[in-house]
Amino acid sequence: MQFRLLFICFWFSCLFGFSQSGFQFENNKNKISIPFKFINNLIILPIEVNGTSLNFLLDTGVEDSVLFSVDDTDGISFFNIEKIKIRGFGSNEAFEAYKSINNKLSVKNYTDFNHTLYLVLDQNINVSSQVGIPVNGIIGYQFFKNHLVKIDYENKRITVFNTKIKALRKISKLYDKIPLTFVYGKPYIDCTTSFSEKQESLQSKLLIDTGSSDAIWFFSQSNSKIVIPKLNFEDYLGRGFSGDVYGKRGRIEEFSLGTFHFKKPLAAFPDSLATTDMGEIKDRIGSIGSEVLRRFTVVFDYENSMIYLKKNHHFEEPFNFNMSGLEIQHQGLQWIKENYEENPALSNNLFDADGNKITNNLKYKFELKPIYVITNVRKNSPTAVAGFQKEDVIQRINKRDAYTYTLQQINDLLKTEEGKAINFEIDRKGQLLHLSIVLKNIL
Repeated sequence: MQFRLLFICFWFSCLFGFSQSGFQFENNKNKISIPFKFINNLIILPIEVNGTSLNFLLDTGVEDSVLFSVDDTDGISFFNIEKIKIRGFGSNEAFEAYKSINNKLSVKNYTDFNHTLYLVLDQNINVSSQVGIPVNGIIGYQFFKNHLVKIDYENKRITVFNTKIKALRKISKLYDKIPLTFVYGKPYIDCTTSFSEKQESLQSKLLIDTGSSDAIWFFSQSNSKIVIPKLNFEDYLGRGFSGDVYGKRGRIEEFSLGTFHFKKPLAAFPDSLATTDMGEIKDRIGSIGSEVLRRFTVVFDYENSMIYLKKNHHFEEPFNFNMSGLEIQHQGLQWIKENYEENPALSNNLFDADGNKITNNLKYKFELKPIYVITNVRKNSPTAVAGFQKEDVIQRINKRDAYTYTLQQINDLLKTEEGKAINFEIDRKGQLLHLSIVLKNIL
């Protein structure tokens, strides 16, 4: 499944100017290595905010750091708070938020002592439900701006270099170097796109957006040469402050990034988008997401406006999509009673007070498990034909309790291979239904 997160709603422009020092090393080490979780093509980092550990989405598509959920934390403090107005991606209306300065953000001795946070406490913004783990905020430009940052997608590890010159000597020999252009702290890269065999290639700039789980987005309203493939389907692309965003999804002929070429990659074409910076970048027509970036080891050098790319083992993988047509979210937790055997090694030698052998050594425990709910059913998809509906609660998948899957595993299952049969048991307002689908590749 191509994951469509709420990432589109956090590209905002603040009505106030500010400056930050950015992250710095607290020690003299040459580099810091930071493990991350990579879920549905999104990088999730644990970062301490004023001493409290929170999960942040690492997103090159944002300049400012945003907090939108602190419900799972106790005792977190914010400093010098003032009410402000901001504008969100997909919306022309300014709305209230809070600006807090002089915050300390830190991850493994990589620290910003004067970090500005924007608190957007909107209950409609729930990244956690679409990732399957708690996500409290988004961080971008300030994490990258002072140091060389390498993202190793294969090993799920970020390396931040303190001594840039030494690191670049080795990187320059092994990686392809491509210039970047920056506007409002966001990196843009020159690309070449062929939408069809008959069409001349289009040279353009695209935003590098690690906060997008898709491969490529093209804004067809921005350039008349953008051609939506004839073979396409309508799909749900994400949610902005102005509501859900839909568009078309199809395969373009070729996409080139420096010396790297992709044949028949997936591309999304949003129906309409209001952005704050479209007019600031000449020839900017869209964005590159993590479905492309994860095929490389990527090094960002913001100070020198460069990106370095090296193929990894994911480079040749096909560009798959969700063939079921279901959008599924994690929606709360449920108590599940599970039995287990205490001291199984001793089970054959247990006796009660009367000397009788104990034949049943099972005990019970209760654990919180995820609830998975269908939030969208694509028109004319296998699941639409089978009768799935929005708000159906998934109970079992292929005769296995749904809560034993992670959201990532469910998403992977729905894009495995054409012809794969998947059986569901769903709860529709108290009624249990058994529905089956066969995955179909319509592209």
